[in-house]
Amino acid sequence: MSPREDFRDRALVAELARRLRPLASGPVTLMEVCGTHTMAVARFGLKALLPPGVRLVSGPGCPVCVTAQADIDAFLALGSLPEVVLATFGDMVRVPGSTTSLEEERARGAAVQVVYSPLDAVDLARRRPDRQVVFFAVGFETTMPATALALKSAAAGRVDNFSVFCVHKTMPPALRALLASGEVRVQGLLLPGHVATIIGAGAFDFLPREFGLPCVVTGFEPVDLLLGVEALLRQHQEGRAEVANAYPRAVRREANPQAAALLAEVFAPADAAWRGLGLIPRSGVALTEAYAGWDARRRFADTLAGVPPAPPRACRCGEVLRGVLAPPECPLFGAACTPSRPQGPCMVSGEGACAAAFRYERA
Repeated sequence: MSPREDFRDRALVAELARRLRPLASGPVTLMEVCGTHTMAVARFGLKALLPPGVRLVSGPGCPVCVTAQADIDAFLALGSLPEVVLATFGDMVRVPGSTTSLEEERARGAAVQVVYSPLDAVDLARRRPDRQVVFFAVGFETTMPATALALKSAAAGRVDNFSVFCVHKTMPPALRALLASGEVRVQGLLLPGHVATIIGAGAFDFLPREFGLPCVVTGFEPVDLLLGVEALLRQHQEGRAEVANAYPRAVRREANPQAAALLAEVFAPADAAWRGLGLIPRSGVALTEAYAGWDARRRFADTLAGVPPAPPRACRCGEVLRGVLAPPECPLFGAACTPSRPQGPCMVSGEGACAAAFRYERA
């Protein structure tokens, strides 16, 4: 960014902060759904620019954080098999399971490989035909196309020693479950721009229709986020509820047709367990029959059948993900739970609310 562009953005941020003040006539709680939004809000200190009475809370938008404890334990169990290499994104390495983590298992000799894309895991399997490479497929609609392309590549190249442990999740069912519970009271949602680039802004139309909530899809820069807040406050002030798009340079109302076709070929809707939200019908995906041969859950069914249920933990990440607990309100925050000694995924992930609050918002 040039000095002129930086100055222009700073001036626009200041202008937006001024424009927000007359739009807040009383207490308003807004939820930013996306974990990248959560980190950006904390990093840029945007809460300090909000009018009095306007509060931002975080929702279930961190894919690492919402991965169920039982799924983490199951993936860890595969590392006990001598022929298996566990391939994962870096954020997952330090997430604690019930008794251990990928980082700890790697120190004990398990084969754990950090990759930067699912296709890297396929390449690893090609280079190591003597090992079974299992990729931990974590993420929302944003990362699902990359996993689908990896599966298509493995199938086309007959890379039979590659498989996917799929814990991908879809955002709309989770938001419906969260709002239907009545546990969290919000007056508007900042919707995830990355997810909307895949499924389109129209996929969220049920939110104003079923729950009467103003919603805005927005991007990730300070100007994007403040424009989103402004649009939400205007809807709230005027008594409107609709899905607005404050990220038109990347998001359209309709789904991306190429991505939609790819996902329909490789994935089918399935029930999924979410940390903090429980089992949500059709909120995840499973591999279609055409790709069942690369499904790690089927390939290693005997090993996974012996994984015990996940015991409860003192970590209150689930409540943070539901927006009913702010990170500093957890008794472990900043004491027993820090980035160097995380007790839960919200303190580990680069999109975690606890990590954002610890890094940027501690007094």
